Amino acid sequence: MKKVFNLIIVDESGSMSVIREQAFAGINQTLSTIREMQEKYTDTEQHVTMLSFDSNHMKWHYDNTDAKDTHNMKWEDYEPCACTPLYDAIGQSVSKLDSQVKEGDNVLVTIITDGEENSSREWTLKMVNALIEKLKKRKWTFTLIGTDNLDVEGMAHSMSIDDHLCFTEDAAGTERMFKRERRSRERFYCCLAEEQAMPAGCFFDEEEEEEAKK
Repeated sequence: MKKVFNLIIVDESGSMSVIREQAFAGINQTLSTIREMQEKYTDTEQHVTMLSFDSNHMKWHYDNTDAKDTHNMKWEDYEPCACTPLYDAIGQSVSKLDSQVKEGDNVLVTIITDGEENSSREWTLKMVNALIEKLKKRKWTFTLIGTDNLDVEGMAHSMSIDDHLCFTEDAAGTERMFKRERRSRERFYCCLAEEQAMPAGCFFDEEEEEEAKK
């Protein structure tokens, strides 16, 4: 039985209030996609860890939970406020999941933010980079999704993340981003089911080609 651990790290800082409705809907659609993939690939065990964060709290919505036991968030579960301790959120959640998985397990880490690091207290960029480098050697897949006011490519490179996606921070742009993320996620699961490795840096590539044709 293959095991897939899905770690979803979502920025809940104040600036996300601009796209709160679309982010809320998109996160729920992502959870639905994971449950659908659990039903589609019955020889795979899907697990979900989901963290939303701001400088006031780290909110664990799920902690290594079987996909079939997850449900959609309620509106009051996602209330953007305060600042962006991005490195603390990544460091704490990734290191926690690292203690729960075994060699050979499949891990997909998805980080969604509209802001740069500005308030971490425990983790530094150097520490996050080292942690991600270590886990990439164990075939973990990391993706960074950020808004167009950021240098998303530069942020990803600084953290040693190979796959990144930039989106426009408005209702339409956020909706498109989540649809694209879900399609890429489905392709990732398909590759695992067929035992075909998805090359580093190619998580979103196929979607870029499809977009260019439209």
